[in-house]
Amino acid sequence: MNPFATEDRVRFLHARRDLKMARSAHAYVRGNTASFYDWLSELDASAGIPSGPPIWICGDCHVGNLGPLAGPDGTVAIQIRDLDQTVIGNPAHDLIRLSLSLATAARGSALPGIVTARMIEQMVCGYEAAFVSGDEEDELSPGDEPDVVRTVRKRALNRKWRHLASERLEDVKPSIPLGKRFWPLTDDQKDALRSLITEPDVSRMILSLDEIRGERVVSMVDAAYWMKGCSSLGLLRIAAIVALDDGKSRDYALIDIKEAVDSVAPHSRDASLPDDPGTRVQSGASALSPHLGRRMVAGHLMGHSVFIRELMPQDLKIEVEQFTRKEALKAARYLAFVVGEAHARQLDEGSRRAWLKTLRDTRSSDLDAPSWLWRATVDLAGRHEAGYLDHCRRYALRQDCVEAKAA
Repeated sequence: MNPFATEDRVRFLHARRDLKMARSAHAYVRGNTASFYDWLSELDASAGIPSGPPIWICGDCHVGNLGPLAGPDGTVAIQIRDLDQTVIGNPAHDLIRLSLSLATAARGSALPGIVTARMIEQMVCGYEAAFVSGDEEDELSPGDEPDVVRTVRKRALNRKWRHLASERLEDVKPSIPLGKRFWPLTDDQKDALRSLITEPDVSRMILSLDEIRGERVVSMVDAAYWMKGCSSLGLLRIAAIVALDDGKSRDYALIDIKEAVDSVAPHSRDASLPDDPGTRVQSGASALSPHLGRRMVAGHLMGHSVFIRELMPQDLKIEVEQFTRKEALKAARYLAFVVGEAHARQLDEGSRRAWLKTLRDTRSSDLDAPSWLWRATVDLAGRHEAGYLDHCRRYALRQDCVEAKAA
């Protein structure tokens, strides 16, 4: 049995996940990574999806997993912010996942299908811009920063610890208020956490972000089970407040400890992946999102593989509620450039050019984008729409049963 969640707690978390996925088709797409790859494998051959260079990919590259991240030097960059599913795999899979996410968001904004087609064209332009050099850089660019990105970046740059504490903890005092989002841990669990946080690698990671240099000691102040996320609900997730103390002054940091499990994303056949899931996530983060990878470390907690990172006030996700036509096209181009940068930094010049040639050689005659990307997006959008409606039907039936029992 999971030492951090009773059977009742697990059932509650799964019910919460199902509710979140029932709220919108886009939420269903974000929370249903396993089905995405099941369906993708069924159409892989017929859609003609190419085998790109084996590199670290996000594995769950939807819009909500991109956003501003703070670097150790205080800079903020838009990068991939969730690497739970990262593997050494086919970069085409990240492109398809992002395309599906953008297409679903466009449909949720009641934009016509022609906008989806133009979004995919803009997405490819933005992605390719990350791979070109020399004269081609003048022709291709990430485009203007969309409002949805500019707004969240501006928020990130102005945020301090008090904003993080009030948002995550409902208070700026160094304690975690138990309630709807935070649940109690046993004494044994807290003891295990104290041991984990004071392990040399973990303490070193926390202290590496300390603005005050000197002999500071890390200790745990408080911790609680954290109900957060969607597809990961039911797995171990803990928030911990740690103190950085030198005997004269004390500062605090908020630490996120998250269980790492095997990825559902397919990996390249010859890929040499770490056996430990937490180490896999850390390695993928270092390759794809340097701002995140530099403040993440893998570990083990009471038999669970976990990864630990310090949460920064600037860490935010991009929320897409409503798109205008203009903003949809700008967002598609810009966010694809972010993903392209994450992929391109892993490749040498020759490999970048080879992958770029593959993308251009598979362009459709009637769409300025690879034909396989369009076919995969259309097919998966249809499957996810049907899956979403069936999910809502099953969720409604379960709710009827619960209400009938309560009557």
